[in-house]
Amino acid sequence: MEKKAIIVGAGLVGSLWSIFLAQRGYQVDIYERRGDMRNDGFVGGRSINLAMSTRGWKALEKAGVAAQIKADAVAMNGRMMHAVDGTTTYQAYGKEGQAIYSVSRGGLNLALINIADSYPSVNFHFDHKVEKVNKRAGNLIVKSESGNSTQVDAPLIFGTDGAFSSVRSSLQRTPRFDYQQDYLDHGYKELEIPAGPNGSFLIEKNALHIWPRGHFMLIALPNASGSFTCTLFLPFEGEQSFENLNNNEAIHNFFKKYFNDALELIPELVEDFNQNPTSTLVTIRCNPWTYNDKFLLMGDASHAIVPFYGQGMNSGFEDCTVLDEMVTAMNEDWPSILKAFNTSRIPDANAIADLALRNFIEMRDQVGDPDFLLRKKIAAWLSNKYPERFIPMYSQVTFSHIPYSKALAEAQRQDRLFEKILAVENIHQEWQTEEVIGIYESWEKEAV
Repeated sequence: MEKKAIIVGAGLVGSLWSIFLAQRGYQVDIYERRGDMRNDGFVGGRSINLAMSTRGWKALEKAGVAAQIKADAVAMNGRMMHAVDGTTTYQAYGKEGQAIYSVSRGGLNLALINIADSYPSVNFHFDHKVEKVNKRAGNLIVKSESGNSTQVDAPLIFGTDGAFSSVRSSLQRTPRFDYQQDYLDHGYKELEIPAGPNGSFLIEKNALHIWPRGHFMLIALPNASGSFTCTLFLPFEGEQSFENLNNNEAIHNFFKKYFNDALELIPELVEDFNQNPTSTLVTIRCNPWTYNDKFLLMGDASHAIVPFYGQGMNSGFEDCTVLDEMVTAMNEDWPSILKAFNTSRIPDANAIADLALRNFIEMRDQVGDPDFLLRKKIAAWLSNKYPERFIPMYSQVTFSHIPYSKALAEAQRQDRLFEKILAVENIHQEWQTEEVIGIYESWEKEAV
């Protein structure tokens, strides 16, 4: 097979995957409907800051670009919860030294495009929209900004063109293609806490800040500049909703009532709120991701998820890692690689979609709940006591390479464990006890 590939979409996954292919000696052509962000600039106001964790770093390390990306990333060692009265509670994400990292989506995409473009075998074609996917012939018709249409072909075509993928849209019209999309009733809007004097951080730098308010919440992730990218997650309709924040006074009063300590940190609140779009949150599942031993969907094109486990980018980058490992193991036998990837990866993608929805409930409703906070303490205690035997749920997803499907199954098992532990009389007063250890050891034996 000729070592040539087409990638549709120059976003995070497409740009990263082009680097993997270039390192293997492939000629890669990337077609992107948007203009070159290096000239046009990254359009902000519609992108959640990203949280890079272990799975994402592994992909960047394999591509040889991790050090460059890490230079501008900000470590977040835990969550900082903000109560309505302004008091804060800190909760570490993992063990000492474990952190997730706040990165700018736009900055990361720019870096990956520049790195990919440094390979002579990678060619970007911006302002080129896929007009038609000829599935049986195995080629694409792409249309440039000037209106010229061109047929392009390669032995391999990768669809990495996002949640509303044109490649997937074409594959959906083939027999026995399963497709499902589900929108949350919530949307999101991006805001900003600017840096303080001399680029200082006005709130704790090394934390992901959460203002949980039941059916809605505000979060803030740090930037290297000292600013924080804030995201308001709120229902579209209802008593507390975007629908009702329809004038400047309503916006200000809403923040004063529910996020008063954040209000004074966001001087451009009303301007940002009115200017930045309200975006949707969608989960997409489909099967198969492959067609005719030639087409493969990756990243959001095949498994878009909501952002509440911080795993959207990480799972897309893990697609690159897993696929690259299969290319090595199967000696570039692409028909076998595509089949194996499709079989093994879809269950994991569906699992992280479920986990992300589960974590949405946790972040908005539970992070301030006494039972939830105690569960986290007991989980950390058990992990320290049995480091080879008990891994807290969050750590499995965020700080390991355990397949998502196994992590989901373990999450359901751990739910049963903590249901028993939290039912112990006076557990909030005393929890480091032999009774708790006994419950844990009995639970552990159930899995054997």
